[in-house]
Amino acid sequence: MGAVTHSETVETDVGQARITWAEAAAPWAVLAVSHGAGGGIGARDLQGLAAALPARGVSVALVEQPWRVAGKKVAPAPKTLDAGWRGLWPALLRPGLPVVAGGRSAGARVACRTAAELGAHAVLALSFPLHPPGRPEKSRADELLGAGVPTLVVQGGNDPFGKPEEFPDGAYDLVEVPYGDHGFAVPKKAGTTPEQVVETITDAVGNWIDGLRE
Repeated sequence: MGAVTHSETVETDVGQARITWAEAAAPWAVLAVSHGAGGGIGARDLQGLAAALPARGVSVALVEQPWRVAGKKVAPAPKTLDAGWRGLWPALLRPGLPVVAGGRSAGARVACRTAAELGAHAVLALSFPLHPPGRPEKSRADELLGAGVPTLVVQGGNDPFGKPEEFPDGAYDLVEVPYGDHGFAVPKKAGTTPEQVVETITDAVGNWIDGLRE
């Protein structure tokens, strides 16, 4: 991640969070992205964004929630995740730079739930968990539709937490990663390498963020 300049810890009401920055030389925006309930900021898509977007003038903040920093293996309740995100939000602010709130899976839900309250410019939802696997009746569509700001969903075509065709109509954009699962892994029949998948994601996100410029 050649653009990473530093990491910092941030005190929140639910423990210490950590932000690892990949800063643009002349940024016009900040993209803050957090991990899901089962992984950290080492996820390929998050690392890919941190590597690619600074060259497009977007500083990327990879956010580790307090439970991950503390070494716990199980994510806490949604309200605790939201509290951690709220607590670290001020550390993401830079004078004059809009902040795009984002995350993958559980992190995407947090970004959607808190976007309007925190003044996020937009939301990036990677692998939004529309429902638990095999439980489409347990829809979380209200979180996505209630974000209240421009939103991009990047979803694997074979994500058990919600395939693209399961998503409701709404005021958001959706990019499909063909054959991708919840972690954007694809089978051999897809004919694409993991590197090509990451490039598809980073190009889509970069182009979408470019479109947010006023």
